[in-house]
Amino acid sequence: MLHWLVIGVGDITTKRVIPAILAEPRSRLAGIVTRTPAKADAYGVRAWTDLTRALAESGCDAVYVATPNCLHAPQSIESLRAGKHVLCEKPMALNFAEACSMQQAAAQSGRTLGVAYYRRCYPKVNRAKELIAEGAIGRPVFAMATAHSWSDFADGERAWLANPAMAGGGPLYDVGSHRIDLMNYLFGAPARVTGQRSTTVQRVPVEDNATVLIEYENGVRAMVDVRWHSRVTRDEFLIRGTDGEMELSPLNGPSIDYPGGREELSPHSNLHFPCVQNFVGAVLEGEPLRSTAATAMLTDWVTERAL
Repeated sequence: MLHWLVIGVGDITTKRVIPAILAEPRSRLAGIVTRTPAKADAYGVRAWTDLTRALAESGCDAVYVATPNCLHAPQSIESLRAGKHVLCEKPMALNFAEACSMQQAAAQSGRTLGVAYYRRCYPKVNRAKELIAEGAIGRPVFAMATAHSWSDFADGERAWLANPAMAGGGPLYDVGSHRIDLMNYLFGAPARVTGQRSTTVQRVPVEDNATVLIEYENGVRAMVDVRWHSRVTRDEFLIRGTDGEMELSPLNGPSIDYPGGREELSPHSNLHFPCVQNFVGAVLEGEPLRSTAATAMLTDWVTERAL
C-alpha cells in the first residue's frame, strides 16, 4: 500500500490527481499540503501548510507535487531527502540544471522519481510506437504536433501560468512540454534544437506562441508548435515515414490512422489514472516506470535550448 501526500490543491489535483489516487486500489490519501486547509475537508484527511511538518507527520510513502513549476525542484528534492517517492507534475523543473538536481536527489535517496507525462500511457500512443517498430510507415523521418487555443490567464487560480518567475514560460512550458516529451518517447535521444517564440496577441509577460524544431540522433526531425492566441482549437499529431504516414489527430482523441488500418483506442476517462497506476506499480512491484526523471530531463533539455 502506498500512502500519498499531495502538495497543492488546484484544478488538475481536484479533477484528476486525487480522484486517481482514491481509485487506485493500492493507494491511500494520507494528507494534503495547501495554503487553504479547508480544501482538505472534502477528502476527510489532515491538511498542513508546511511541507516539512507534513513529511514528518503524515506517515506518507509517496508525494505528488502539483504546485507551480518554480516549486517542483525544491519540493521534490525535500520530499526525496525525507525518504519519500515522488511523482511530480510536468514540466519537471524550470530548467535543465534543476532537473539534474532532482534526479541526483532521487539517486542519492534510493527513491523513485517520476514525472506526470500521462500521455505516455495513452493506448494509441503506445500502439503508434509498436507500429513504427513494425515498419508500418517505413522509416520515420518527420513528425509534427500542434496545440492551439485561446488562453490569456489574466486572472483566476491559473494566472500563475503567465508569470515567468513561477511558470518559466508560456505555452512552451504548459502544453509544449507534453508534445516534446512524446516526440522523445517515440524517437529517442534529441541531438539538436532550434526554437522561436514571441508574444504577438495576448498581453502576457511570457510568450503566447512558440515553435520548436528537434533533430533526433536517428535522423527524425520533429516540429512542435504551441499557441495561446488561436480561437481555432487544434490538437494535431502526425508522423511521416518513407512509406506512409500515421495520423493521431486529435492527440487527445481515440483515433489512429496508418497505411492499411484505422483503430479506435480511447484514453482512460481520468487521464491521470494510468500514470498514477504505473507509478504505484513501479514503486511496489518493480514495474517499468513509463515517465522517469531521466526521460523527463530530456524535455527540459529541449526546452532550454529552444529558449
